[in-house]
Amino acid sequence: MQNLNAMRDRLAEQPMAETLIGLCLLLLAAFATDFILRQVLVRLVRRAVARIFPTSNVRGSVYPIVRTLGRVAPALVIHHGVMLVPHLSPGATAVTRNVASAFAIITLAMSVAATLSLINRVYAQRPEAAARPIKGYLELAKILVFAVAAILAISALIERSPLLLLSGLGALAAVLMLVFKDTILSLVASVQLNANDMLRVGDWIEMPKLEADGDVVDIALHTVKVQNWDKTITTIPTWRLIAEPFKNWRGMQEAGGRRIKRSLLIDQTSVGFLDPEAKARLARFAVLDEYLERKSGEIESFNARLREAGRDAVNARRQTNLGAFRAYVDNYLRTHPRIHQQMTLLVRQLEPTPCGLPLEIYCFTSTVAWNDYEGIQSDIFDHLIAILPEFGLRLFQQPSGADLDRLGLARAA
Repeated sequence: MQNLNAMRDRLAEQPMAETLIGLCLLLLAAFATDFILRQVLVRLVRRAVARIFPTSNVRGSVYPIVRTLGRVAPALVIHHGVMLVPHLSPGATAVTRNVASAFAIITLAMSVAATLSLINRVYAQRPEAAARPIKGYLELAKILVFAVAAILAISALIERSPLLLLSGLGALAAVLMLVFKDTILSLVASVQLNANDMLRVGDWIEMPKLEADGDVVDIALHTVKVQNWDKTITTIPTWRLIAEPFKNWRGMQEAGGRRIKRSLLIDQTSVGFLDPEAKARLARFAVLDEYLERKSGEIESFNARLREAGRDAVNARRQTNLGAFRAYVDNYLRTHPRIHQQMTLLVRQLEPTPCGLPLEIYCFTSTVAWNDYEGIQSDIFDHLIAILPEFGLRLFQQPSGADLDRLGLARAA
């Protein structure tokens, strides 16, 4: 006891040493508090979270929140314990307390932001998350949290009321509007996109102006990420999806059919009437039985009335090879197992062009898978191009070198 009193008397004679010892003890208490919280609190939280969230992905997001939140306690220890340090000047005490308060506020804000990220990760596992993402709203909430934390931290450092800072912000409203212009525009755009269900994660969109053509992989407050088909990533400002047009292919995917819209360019000089020999040749096609029978009866009835009226045979109607081919294509598509029969199906002529007469095939496949769609489309046109000569028709094709060579050989002969 006497030794303790003697040591205390010696320290009292050396205030600087007493202050240093006090500061060391204060720091030791802060580190001890941090260590205990890490060893005890984190373990308790790990057990609780492991029961609530069996998914390791979610558990990995909870632990940083606990570790960040645990740093508040050492800051509070320093904030309150610094007043017990002997011989420390009031100015140093005030500065230490203010810095500790500001640190605690910023740490709490970081914990809240991490909690919002966890909420987004948990929500993303729900079925409706793709249709109604909340990431943009949570990012806005993070901005507000850090803005409030910044005001409170500055107030703690300068020992002034936060209301004083807020009153001064009124004069900076125009500057803030300019600084947060993109944030405000993105927030409005996010609300409109979600309210009108214009965009979801997983949608295939096209925005040629920004060279975006692929699947939406992320929707945030400020940006939307699109993974293009060449595996590159295009980042689009959210507000531009409202200000500028883009194409969303979700409707096609949900309908279950993908459109084929392609033309065969028929050489118009190959179009002609069907003679009895040609009719007999086309009668071999089972898909034309109903058409040939119906068309022959219709034309025969019309021509019989012309003969009764004493009209010249030039006024008679006759079947054409192009009409028969158009009927063949229509019936062929209507019996094709990979063509969607409940969607629009047309085989039509378009306006003649210098490159031939377009015969357009307009239909939908029964699948939306890209690879299957291309295979079905290619098989259909492979068949139509190969069967075309059976109707006495030719495709138009620009003369190539081989064509000119054959023409030269023919002239030479």
